[in-house]
Amino acid sequence: MATDHRDQAVAALARERVDHRFKGLPPNAEGLTVGELAAERRSLFTGGFTTPVLALSAEALEHNLVAMERYSAAHGLAFAPHGKTSMAPRLFERQLAHGAWGITAAVPTHVRIYRAFGIQRIFLANEVVDAAALHWLAAELDADPEFRFIAYVDSVRGVELMDAALREAGARRPVDVVVELGGGEGARTGVRTEAECAAVADAVAAAGTLRLVGVAGYEGEVPKPDGERVRAWLRRLTALAADFDAAGRFEDVDEVIVSAGGSAWFDAVADVFAELPTLSRPVLKLLRSGAYVSHDDGHYRHITPFNRVPEEGELHPAFRLWAQVVSRPEPGQAFLNAGKRDAAYDLDLPEPQLIRSARDATTRPATGLTITALSDQHAWVSVADDTALEVGDWVALGLSHPCTSFDKWQLIPVAESDGTVTDYIRTFF
Repeated sequence: MATDHRDQAVAALARERVDHRFKGLPPNAEGLTVGELAAERRSLFTGGFTTPVLALSAEALEHNLVAMERYSAAHGLAFAPHGKTSMAPRLFERQLAHGAWGITAAVPTHVRIYRAFGIQRIFLANEVVDAAALHWLAAELDADPEFRFIAYVDSVRGVELMDAALREAGARRPVDVVVELGGGEGARTGVRTEAECAAVADAVAAAGTLRLVGVAGYEGEVPKPDGERVRAWLRRLTALAADFDAAGRFEDVDEVIVSAGGSAWFDAVADVFAELPTLSRPVLKLLRSGAYVSHDDGHYRHITPFNRVPEEGELHPAFRLWAQVVSRPEPGQAFLNAGKRDAAYDLDLPEPQLIRSARDATTRPATGLTITALSDQHAWVSVADDTALEVGDWVALGLSHPCTSFDKWQLIPVAESDGTVTDYIRTFF
């Protein structure tokens, strides 16, 4: 039944009507359903799309999905990719089809969206102290015995607030939680010391509404991360799991969860999790990397673990933002019609990659172009003296940081290498 609900919810996205809400899509497609528009297989360049328009590479998406499926399987890791990277149910469906155990969320709003699309296993990488969210969660768990939900706890006070809200809601099923070990002093969330971790675990044991099922954290928050520091923190995490197990803290569970893994250090996670000693229960080694699905042309391109261990595979950037030259006001200067509202800019500025001539539709490398700044709806482009660029030319931009690329576009064309659009990815925030 759960799979049927998920299939139906995802299929319903194809029946949504295309209209003014979705930027970049063809004005003459208004009124068509998303499925009808996809069936037309329009060209991104001649099919009526307006600039700026963000597209995802069909080939890169499939390559990345397969690459992480193989990597996780090869290292004995379960995989719950962080959905906040895309917030796209069609991509969740594809990730699950490629072996994902479940999907990771960041906030309760994400969990509600996931549940609306039938996701049955959700790892919430955050502590929940919002009473209204916990009331909803209690009802959701009680209504569906097959729904598996896990959340962080990182303080005794947080445990107290969760327990009080769940009791108030009359929760019948305990909420599974993992103690979050922080990355160290100055890191983001998470308990700082092992002694404090034990105190939080004691608080969970005393709360009848919660059940301790493991330990977790995010190695990307280790201060000044490098291979040595990250692996040292991961060994603290696995030692914490072993200590909790030796103390009998997992007697009421069928499996122990040990979870980590952003998109920068999943090789370290695989290495250290392989060292985990045998515990009294089977261990679910849960990796949560999410940026891999679209990868990028900036931040993650430089820090992916596949750069360190290329024999393990590779990821391909899947985003390309097409904008047009709308002004050449002076030599050496041009402006594109895409800016902060269209392109991720929180980590790196967009990278010009291709120029598509408005005169003859030929494509050439964007050599000599550099994005120097972004305004709300314009990109400032420095143009080398020997670079030909005219008003009307299309420029393809590579983007950095997938999370803040997806959140600017609600319906994204998926295009094959020749520009044929075969699908559309709906996002939710």
